[in-house]
Amino acid sequence: MHDILPEGEDLRRAIKWISGSIQENTRASVSQLVEEATFKFDLSPKDSEFLMNFFRNRKEGQ
Repeated sequence: MHDILPEGEDLRRAIKWISGSIQENTRASVSQLVEEATFKFDLSPKDSEFLMNFFRNRKEGQ
């Protein structure tokens, strides 16, 4: 069965995956996690850039 996801669903899954990985290992490299998520969830370079900015802004906001 071919899984057709709504637009942006892979990006939401990547955010959840990265967030979970950071919670498990607070020393995890966000850039490395974003790179892994990009391949794992087959994201575009634009999505990858969004993830980097999202987690950078999140870290600065804490």
